[in-house]
Amino acid sequence: MSRFAVLQPTSPLQGVAEQDVVAAEAAFGGRFPDGYSAFITKYGRGVLGGLVRIYTPREIAEGPRSFAEWRKRIGEYWFWEKTADLLSKEIALECVVIADTVGGDELIFHPSDPNRLCVLAHDFDGAYLASNTGLEAAIDWFFTSGKLDEPFEDNSFEPY
Repeated sequence: MSRFAVLQPTSPLQGVAEQDVVAAEAAFGGRFPDGYSAFITKYGRGVLGGLVRIYTPREIAEGPRSFAEWRKRIGEYWFWEKTADLLSKEIALECVVIADTVGGDELIFHPSDPNRLCVLAHDFDGAYLASNTGLEAAIDWFFTSGKLDEPFEDNSFEPY
């Protein structure tokens, strides 16, 4: 069963408008991974399982978490050379950050291949392929892969 289908919100949901998704896609010149629009327009901003925060379109397009600000920071502080065969710095600098974990790991995708989502680990010098099939599989990766944390199940969603 779909992780998104069994989420248990802890308070009322505040989904974002579809027009915000379209505007953000225009801003970065591509499309979001499969599942992003359906998720964000239904659930909105919040934390999944006490771990993953999926950014809203406005956060992605503007402000301190925007793809432009993220690219600037990554350009200056790149340290994932060990996994350059998966994700080079040059390609990463064209990517869009779509989510993070409370521990600082970041989920990114390239506009030319939005369903291929990679994780830049915060506490390790490695990047990981989280999904080739869209957002939901990438989110499942955080909970089940065992690469960054021990696998666990938590279907809560805390809107904020």
